[in-house]
Amino acid sequence: MPFEYRAETVQLLRAPRHAYFGRSKDGPAEVPTDLPSSVEIVANKGIRGDRFFGVKAHTEAAVSFLAVEAWDAVGDVLGVEVPDPSMARRNVVVRGLELDPLRGLEFELNSGDGWIRFRGGRPAHPCAWMDRMVADGARKALIGRGGLRAEPLSDGILRVGELAVRSPVELDASRAALSVRRAQPI
Repeated sequence: MPFEYRAETVQLLRAPRHAYFGRSKDGPAEVPTDLPSSVEIVANKGIRGDRFFGVKAHTEAAVSFLAVEAWDAVGDVLGVEVPDPSMARRNVVVRGLELDPLRGLEFELNSGDGWIRFRGGRPAHPCAWMDRMVADGARKALIGRGGLRAEPLSDGILRVGELAVRSPVELDASRAALSVRRAQPI
C-alpha cells in the first residue's frame, strides 16, 4: 500500500451484548463492557468476545471505528463536554486517522504485533440513544461523524497506543472531525 501513517488507538471496547436497544427512555441494558488494552481480531469474524463476533449478518461490519476528534467535535457543536467515547459503543477509538476515505477499501493496522488487514464498509451511523447518553442533539451532531464499520480480513492483536496505518489512498488527519455527507456504502 502506497501510504503509511502514524495514529493512535485511544480506546478499545468489547461487549458481549448490546446495551442500547428498545426505547431509550427505558435506559440502557446492564451489560458488562470491557475496555481492554488489547483485543484479538479474527478474520471474517470480528473481535473475540464482542457482540458482533461471528454474526453472519454483521461480518462486513464486525469492527466499528470512531475518530476521537469526531466525538470531541460533537461537544463543540453542542457546547457541552462529551462523556467518555465508550458511550458511542464503537470497538476502536482512534486519534489522528481520517476514516471516511477507507470506505470500500482494504487498509492495514499495526499496533506492534504485526499487520491486520481490514476492508472498510458502511458508515457507523449514530442512533437515537446518543441523545440520551451524551446530550440532546448528539445524534444529529454525530451524523456523518459516527465512524466506520469494517470487516477484518486477517487475524491479529490490536492494542491501545501507537498505531501504524497503511492505506491505498491519501488520508488527512486534520479532516478526522469533519461531518461527511455521502451516500452509503461505496
